[in-house]
Amino acid sequence: MRPVPSDPEEVNRAELADFLRRARTRLAPSDVGLAGGPRRRTPGLRREEVAQLAGMSADYYTRLEQRRGSHPSRQMLTALARALRLDDAERDHLFHLADEEPPRPGVSSGHVRPGLLMILDRLHDLPASVYSDWGEVLAQNTMSVALTGDYTGTNVIRRWFTDPATRLITPPDHREMHSRAHVAGLRAIAAARPDDPGPAALVAELRAGSAEFEELWRAHDVVVRRPSPKRFLHPVVGTLDLDCEVLVGDGHDQQLIVHSARPGTQTCERLELLRVIGLQDLSPGPGAYNSQGVS
Repeated sequence: MRPVPSDPEEVNRAELADFLRRARTRLAPSDVGLAGGPRRRTPGLRREEVAQLAGMSADYYTRLEQRRGSHPSRQMLTALARALRLDDAERDHLFHLADEEPPRPGVSSGHVRPGLLMILDRLHDLPASVYSDWGEVLAQNTMSVALTGDYTGTNVIRRWFTDPATRLITPPDHREMHSRAHVAGLRAIAAARPDDPGPAALVAELRAGSAEFEELWRAHDVVVRRPSPKRFLHPVVGTLDLDCEVLVGDGHDQQLIVHSARPGTQTCERLELLRVIGLQDLSPGPGAYNSQGVS
């Protein structure tokens, strides 16, 4: 019989390492939008691929699988759950193994459901991204980053009202409408989930820090319609008039936003050029921002 370790934390480290390793080996590169490359000696993703998907160093992830990593933060656990395509039960188990409480029901966690990620991974030629209903950018594909810049892990509403450069990709005559839509959407979410600290804290921050936000908040709008298609002023390929589809996840707190161009149009040609350019040094700078935002 194997002796029982006396240190509970050691048990968690061992089980955490085993769980991460098993979750990694059950995924193929194609499952997460990566090229397979040459034949692999072992099944599943490589450690460095998981680290890349989670936005952490390969060395740190390797230490976790070797039972010697430092205690992962809640943000890191959320990133790992997303990278490994864990469902809600598996995500909660991951948190428990790291001696952290899983996100409470009714509170936004940042965990992207595997179904939305599966669709996102397969959209290679269209800009697509996953947002929370209060503006958190949870995931982007390569085309989305090429169109708007990399904003994964940030909040588009906060950036819209605190960083003027984010508005440069939006036509000037559309900006007021987007401001109103951002505030109205956030008001609706804050009212629907009063116990969720994320939206409430964002409202308090922006009311104190942005005169424009405060003025619009006092207007008490709840629904503001946006024009369709969405117009982008891309610094490399020019103006893009893109249709926008919003797919809502099972819990209705996450949205998969997909932009497309109508066949035969100049925008369609420019979108194809953007796909070819990809993330070469011609992508938008840090100020570029998606004119769609969140619904």
